[in-house]
Amino acid sequence: MVALRKRTRALKPQMEIDNGGSESENDGGVCCEECVSGHSPAELLLCDGCDKGYHLFCLRPILVNVPKGSWFGPCCSKQKKPKSFPLIQTKIVDFFRIQRNAEVSEKMNPDNRRRRKRASGLVMSKKRRRMLPFSPSEDPAVRLKQMASLATALTATGTEFSNKLSYRPGMAPREANCPDYEHGGMQVLSKEDFETLTLCKSMMERGECPPLMVVFDPQEGFTVEADKLIKDWTIITEYTGDVDYLKNRENDDGDSIMTLLSAADPSKSLVICPDKYGNIARYINGINNHTPEGRKKQNLKCVRFDVNGESRVLLIANRDIPKGERLYYDYNAYENEYPTEHFV
Repeated sequence: MVALRKRTRALKPQMEIDNGGSESENDGGVCCEECVSGHSPAELLLCDGCDKGYHLFCLRPILVNVPKGSWFGPCCSKQKKPKSFPLIQTKIVDFFRIQRNAEVSEKMNPDNRRRRKRASGLVMSKKRRRMLPFSPSEDPAVRLKQMASLATALTATGTEFSNKLSYRPGMAPREANCPDYEHGGMQVLSKEDFETLTLCKSMMERGECPPLMVVFDPQEGFTVEADKLIKDWTIITEYTGDVDYLKNRENDDGDSIMTLLSAADPSKSLVICPDKYGNIARYINGINNHTPEGRKKQNLKCVRFDVNGESRVLLIANRDIPKGERLYYDYNAYENEYPTEHFV
């Protein structure tokens, strides 16, 4: 499979350094309020409210890039646990634009049940395994709680729900998303796996969401947990959001930018930017791939496919994931360009 190569390179704060100094020195005398040291001054961020310093990697949740505009540290921030989205079916149906002709509590007819059973079984071929569709929670009330948890995160981060790639004026056009530009070529999604992906999309449209809960953790920020057993090779979600050229986003402070197309011609490389439009994928965290303990946490893999002539990014379970376990994947894959050494 073609592995995800990188999200984007995290940028360091632009701080002036004396000609006789070095990045490891701190002539300004500013210390981090968390670790009480002045080392790594290029990673020190000053609060716009009180001028106290904080290392990007000492903050919880960690900041990987310097925020644009004003920033207030824990000393001045009034950030609290996000307000929960109301657990009201009509509000959730409207939020996710669920098809009105299908009730959230709709039961599958026998034909659909048989088709789902065949599709979700562990199917082996001589050459490769087939992907499995996610298995929604059977209780409609549980599914509402799962969707409400995602709506809470999206509302708190000012993101509009979108379960597809979007092409906005001023960004990369749809025709720029051409898998033929991929350096080294891109794997084509098989007919069987395309049908599975289509099934997952249709389930979402009628309110049958993946069995996932988005929770807020003071150490990791928003993060995602399995709400029931998820089998190995299950499609978790597609990574969605605005498509743009990487060259337009190299100085972007977003922490969830995903590589969509790694072209041989760098000017044609594309990324997915889920800061304005996105889905649950943007809240799935990365592992610390600098430690054995961090690597053991990985239970998802991120892969890119040619899907009907368009590059798409899927998150897929790479082992059985029990209920309550948090979901993690490797932001870097084979290119260690994303700074994960300070991840929790």
